[in-house]
Amino acid sequence: MTTESVATTPTPQQKETKGGGYFVSNYPPFNFWSKDKVSAIHQALDNPGDPDTPLGLYLHIPFCRKRCHFCYYKVYTDKNSSEIRNYIDGMTHEMEMYAGKKVLGDRHLQYVYFGGGTPSFLSPHQLTNLVATLKSTLHWDRVEEVTFECEPGTLTEAKLEAIREIGVTRLSLGIENYDDHILEINGRAHRSPEIRRAYDFARSIGFPQINIDLIAGMIGETDENWTECVQRTLNLEPDSITIYQMEIPFNTTIYKEMKEKGETTAPVADWETKRRWVDEAFSALEERGYSISSAYTAVKNPETTRFVYRDSLWSGADMLALGVSSFGQFKGVHYQNEKDDGPYLGRVHKDEIPINRAHPMTEEEKLVREVILHFKKGHLDRGYFQDKFNVDIYERFKENFAEIQKEGYLTLNEDQAVLNRQGLLRVDTFLHSFFLPEHTPVGK
Repeated sequence: MTTESVATTPTPQQKETKGGGYFVSNYPPFNFWSKDKVSAIHQALDNPGDPDTPLGLYLHIPFCRKRCHFCYYKVYTDKNSSEIRNYIDGMTHEMEMYAGKKVLGDRHLQYVYFGGGTPSFLSPHQLTNLVATLKSTLHWDRVEEVTFECEPGTLTEAKLEAIREIGVTRLSLGIENYDDHILEINGRAHRSPEIRRAYDFARSIGFPQINIDLIAGMIGETDENWTECVQRTLNLEPDSITIYQMEIPFNTTIYKEMKEKGETTAPVADWETKRRWVDEAFSALEERGYSISSAYTAVKNPETTRFVYRDSLWSGADMLALGVSSFGQFKGVHYQNEKDDGPYLGRVHKDEIPINRAHPMTEEEKLVREVILHFKKGHLDRGYFQDKFNVDIYERFKENFAEIQKEGYLTLNEDQAVLNRQGLLRVDTFLHSFFLPEHTPVGK
């Protein structure tokens, strides 16, 4: 939730993993958000929100035991208990400043997302106090989903019980890989014994949804290792699985080491291998009855297992963002907080909402944003866009679709544009073609 790197997306033909962003997380890109547009978000905050627009809450907990070598989020590994307490107090005060804003009014939260960093780094006492304050300030009683990201090595039975008691419905375990050597050389803090211990206890206390994160293409991964990772995940029978293909943004440790050595190719699997591994994982999951719900996710039971945060945010929901570098949106205006904790806390302690930059979207940008994000689910509903934007996407994006069809990845039915499996696995390579000209990276 805090990435800022400028994308240098690989073409479908490129095999090696180079430095730069691959995954398209939002639109317009972050580098087009600016300080001189911050007044637009304040104007949105000071006007009533649309009661029919879902409202979510994102909290960025930036603390970790270690920084993973592939991590590009805003995290801190050197904060003491006093600094952590000061941060939580600051985030709580930030939330209290929002409470009186007209855009919130009497609206009820639909979803809450604890991201990081490592939210499970916090103590049970810190978590309980934080959520108690949130619930006393915001309307939490109709929340459909509360997601909480975890690093397995930070989870004790007491902490898992506290996480469940605060109302978490979707526990997401950042496992990434099960091999201790691979975890170590990629900078992960946890080890394999902690995975099973945390998972078994989480399952025993009744979390409605447990998600497992895996990464295809970590340093040291092999065909044999990947097959074992998929099998061990199947043995756990999680409610959902998220699989990312390894990318190497510019602000990662891996890229910095590449630059120092004068290397342009990252020491991870190439794109062809990563796509094959995800394809193999998806096929194995489908054989066990899972359904593929996006380019990155599989769910055991699509009727009961949902991604409310993803689906609502991708469809234009409002989202209040709290914490350093976090980003949200209201009434079609993107915004992001101060990117470092010093300026962030300094402004909060001055009773200032710590927004650093913003971008008010045009109607055309809203359309393109939803086309890009919905395409990540592997299909675009023609009627949805006609009803919401009064646009026939088959006409508006005729050339875009024709190019993807030419490459053999897309079928246009009467009602839906549908990617096949190979198209789904490389969807992020297509998305830049939908960008408006003013947002297209140089050379694309």
